[in-house]
Amino acid sequence: MAEVTLFLREYARTRQDVGAIAPSSARLGKALTRYVIPSPGRSRAVLEVGPGTGAVTRYITGSLGRLDTLDLVEANSRFATLLRGTYGRDPRLRVLAGPVQEHELGRYDTIVCGLPFANFDARTTAEVFDRLLGSLRPGGTLSFFGYVGGTTVRRTLAVGPDRERTLAGQGVMRNILRRYEFRTETVLGNLPPARVHHLAPVSAPGQAERDGSCACREASS
Repeated sequence: MAEVTLFLREYARTRQDVGAIAPSSARLGKALTRYVIPSPGRSRAVLEVGPGTGAVTRYITGSLGRLDTLDLVEANSRFATLLRGTYGRDPRLRVLAGPVQEHELGRYDTIVCGLPFANFDARTTAEVFDRLLGSLRPGGTLSFFGYVGGTTVRRTLAVGPDRERTLAGQGVMRNILRRYEFRTETVLGNLPPARVHHLAPVSAPGQAERDGSCACREASS
């Protein structure tokens, strides 16, 4: 309950940075972490950007092996403090406070991102995706989400300079999805319903073979 209260307080205070109106649901968490796949015999490096209060982090940590590592990058200082209090004693985890653009990232097998891209301008969106996709190891995946219908609502309501900014940001996002997306999932069991996008720097035939579906669209309620 304390996490939810903090989330709502920070949403009211800095909604441009928080973006969501509620922590991610269990179903959204499972979809976002679909490619955090256990790999016995070798260590994996995982990055979560924008973990907030840790609603998705618990699903990641649940699949970590003894030799795996998880970096959490959180721009909101209050959320970062909460995460340190929760995971500070786990030597596999590291919490980095501040925007992801300010950190020297490592190389990761899987990246999970909860940033509110709908709130970003085109330049920021492009910069963040360049950093994240460039930090993936060969065969790695990047998963993030947006709200169903969110782009249409923003495009409809925006006027003047805000409309130009919105259209430019959405254009950048469309280009990114066209180049890198290999799977989407619609999660109805979330407030509001969300669409998860799974990306890879290049086509992921090996990933598709393991998963049994490439360039597909699924719905999970």
